Amino acid sequence: MRSTPMPTAPLRLLVPLSWLLCAAVASGCGDASQTPPPSPDAGSGLQNLFDVPVSGIGADAVANFNDGDRLFEIVLRDADGLGPLYTRQACGDCHNAEDGLRGPGAAQKMSVVEADGLTPSPDQSALPWGPTVHPFVVAPAVTPIVPPTGPNAPNVRVTNRLGPSVLGRGYLEAVEDSEIERVAAAEAARTDAIHGIVNMYAYASQPNPDPTFNAHQPGDAVIGRFGLKARIGTLDEFVADALQNDMGITSPLRPTEFPNPDGLTDDGKPGIDATADDVNLRADYVRTIAIPWRATPDPTARALFDQVLCSACHVATLHTRADYPIAALADVDAPIYTDMLLHDMGDGLSDSLADGEGVATPSTWRTAPLIGLRFSREYLHDGRATTLLDAVMDHDSNGSEAHGSVQMFMGLTADQQTALLNFVGSL
Repeated sequence: MRSTPMPTAPLRLLVPLSWLLCAAVASGCGDASQTPPPSPDAGSGLQNLFDVPVSGIGADAVANFNDGDRLFEIVLRDADGLGPLYTRQACGDCHNAEDGLRGPGAAQKMSVVEADGLTPSPDQSALPWGPTVHPFVVAPAVTPIVPPTGPNAPNVRVTNRLGPSVLGRGYLEAVEDSEIERVAAAEAARTDAIHGIVNMYAYASQPNPDPTFNAHQPGDAVIGRFGLKARIGTLDEFVADALQNDMGITSPLRPTEFPNPDGLTDDGKPGIDATADDVNLRADYVRTIAIPWRATPDPTARALFDQVLCSACHVATLHTRADYPIAALADVDAPIYTDMLLHDMGDGLSDSLADGEGVATPSTWRTAPLIGLRFSREYLHDGRATTLLDAVMDHDSNGSEAHGSVQMFMGLTADQQTALLNFVGSL
């Protein structure tokens, strides 16, 4: 429970549209606390529902879910502390809360590269404000952070990052550290190229005034789980980081504005912009979004998933902590289809960023959780793949750990390939 209750808002703001649909297609769904769990026996009437809370979390947690959902969609403006520089104005711009998937917004990263257009230059001084593009400003800021231009500009590579799905993220936070370490050790012992590593990073936020989910102190060594390169370990820090770095919204966890060309240290709302409750309610919302119902897989297709080693990285289940504060997510086998580890995906998926994300390198990425893929329209970190077949083939480039897996996939018959892709697309 959070210390400051949110003011009551009209029903149309607090009840997700998907709950109203739930009432129309499945009896007994009107009580959000009784939302069926995301399991194969949940009933086919739930197959297209998303943005609903995990079953059995209780009325207080459902209230937090609703309040966090509303905050997630709010468009922030100058009076809220937006800026002085920003990339997007709402969480939902990059993580679409209506369907739990990617929103229309994308962040851009930039890196000074060598003549090959790929290798990061050891001299990044032409980007004094860092690798993230911040194209929008609010008064009194006048200078955005954008790639340098002009005849004397260095060779800068700009890449896109689409906001990942927010479905089932509480399960990822709940996974035991020892589980992630166990899988990393098992992969280190493999005789093929698949060797994922843990992205251990130094906790970069201030302590959360509410230590319910963690009591981390600045500098604590934490296993990264969130972000496309697993650079953040907890959902409250992930929210605080996004508010700060995407919207210029400061909070008790991230109380300072990021450096900018105009040297501004504040914005239109003096002092810290958001409360700890503003951060925590958004985090609670993301923590308790259910994994959508999944059909019982074709056992033959599921076996092919193992046969071509997709499951070596997209591990079907990882066990969660028995003491995780949300009982419904504690001590369960979370069906998340990821090992939570960084893997080298080769030059073809490199973003040319040399540092800033723990031990991640330009070509390493956290294994994407295969959750809600049947609702997706674009795949991989930058959305370059528009079909699952494209996504599989893009796993294969110079230096990719997945090269052998892609080769085995190509060795399947056409019918087997279709069956495997249909299985992945059903998740």
